[in-house]
Amino acid sequence: MVDRDAVALDDPVGESLRGHHAHLARRLGRAAGYLPEVATFSTVSADPDPAEWADLARLLGRGEFADLFSCPATPPADWEPIFTLDGFQMIWPAGGRPGPAEPGSDMVELGVGDVPEMLDLTARTRPGPFWPRTLELGTYLGIRENGVLVAMAGERLRPPGWTEISAVCTAPEVRGRGHASRLVRALITRITSRNERPFLHAAEANVNAIALYERLGFVVRKRVTFRGFRTP
Repeated sequence: MVDRDAVALDDPVGESLRGHHAHLARRLGRAAGYLPEVATFSTVSADPDPAEWADLARLLGRGEFADLFSCPATPPADWEPIFTLDGFQMIWPAGGRPGPAEPGSDMVELGVGDVPEMLDLTARTRPGPFWPRTLELGTYLGIRENGVLVAMAGERLRPPGWTEISAVCTAPEVRGRGHASRLVRALITRITSRNERPFLHAAEANVNAIALYERLGFVVRKRVTFRGFRTP
């Protein structure tokens, strides 16, 4: 069954930069991307011509990284491929209800002062790209043990009616304690309380994360391929 409310998720980067994250965008012609240190994602139109690719190259700079996320458009031949990663886009079902929140005073909302710890945790666990200003994309929650940040998750892309859950990670030494499910449930509750639906992306090889998200109630909407290039 087609979920018509999910059309915005076909171009989540572009829809976010045209809407909720417009203040975090940089643009040249129809090409757009996030500000440096916020996110590396870039976007072009559904059927870009050579001039649009040239605009994106000028916007990012010569020899710079172009993270096209799940954009299906193929860059010109002189754009050097950097990576290709198969994955899934998963969505929260319409009318879905999050499970009961688990009590605990160890969950906190993270702020600018927590960024060094957030960068350290994401560097150790590699949940996906996280930069010094990624926190500006939305709310990030963390769990501390003995004052140390050991798990986190937050909000990233914001196409109309949707919020992506991202940067879900737990330090290796405390895995198996349910931190990830607690954080994701808390974010689901926040997102649905403002009449939006959560969605997320997972690498195909990350079978443990996919299994967790399915247990929490997410369903696969479609397969996606994440791609990165070097501008000429």
